Formats: sequence, structure tokens, C-alpha cells
Amino acid sequence: MGTVGDLWAAGQKPWRDGLYRIDDTGANLLVDGPGAYHPDAGQPIPFQLGGSFDVAAAIHEDGADDVDIFFDTPLPNGDGRMTGGGGSMGNIGWFARLDNNGALRWIATMFYSNPFTSVHYEATTAVFTNDWRNQLRLDLAAAAR
Repeated sequence: MGTVGDLWAAGQKPWRDGLYRIDDTGANLLVDGPGAYHPDAGQPIPFQLGGSFDVAAAIHEDGADDVDIFFDTPLPNGDGRMTGGGGSMGNIGWFARLDNNGALRWIATMFYSNPFTSVHYEATTAVFTNDWRNQLRLDLAAAAR
């Protein structure tokens, strides 16, 4: 198990924004936090996957944060689960893909997203809702690459 897996096993996640895979590869997350939309709760959260980054350096430089789990929901196709929640500060949100045995496949963490409280599915898209009712849409096939 790599650094990302070790953090997850310890109940933690990387601190820096990113999509972290169990093989210690990662993709930048470009997220305009919902704080900009607070007066208009319920708005979409702008979200894009960017290029790769050095996961080991990100964790070394920025450290890790404890995970608070707010939901754990099976995927509609039966191929694992999605879980998510918040962290040590009220503005942090994250969600993760687990396999059927509960092992981490990847985790996405965002400093300005606010905690994610639920997920529902529309075909291969996971729709995450945070505590301000803002929604973030993620194509699960794209996240796996």
C-alpha cells in the first residue's frame, strides 16, 4: 500500500486539493468553492480535473487531515461504494470511491467545497451535495483514469 492508502487506513486524507489514487498518482482539481455562491445556496460547484501532480510532494508539503464520514452509499452497478464528508475545518469537503471490500480506490479532497453530505447517481455521473445544497457532478469513468 502506498502513501494515500496508508493515510486512508489511518482515517486521514491528503490536505491539498486533488484527486488521489491508491497507486499514489494524482490529478489537480480546479474547484471554485461554493463560498462564492453562499448567497445562492443550491448552485452548481464549478469543477474540473486538471493535469497530474506529484502526490508524495503534495503530502510532504501540506500534510494530511482527519476524515469525518457523512455518507457511505453503494454504487448503482454494485461495483463498490462512494463515501464522503468533511474535515477538521468547516470549509473542507471530500469524497472517495471504495471497492466492494471497503478498500480505497481514489479520494478527491477540496479545501473550499464545504462538507459533502450526500450523493445520488445519474447514469455514470455521481452528484454530490454539500451542506449548502451546492452540487458537484463527477463522471465516475473520468475519475478512474
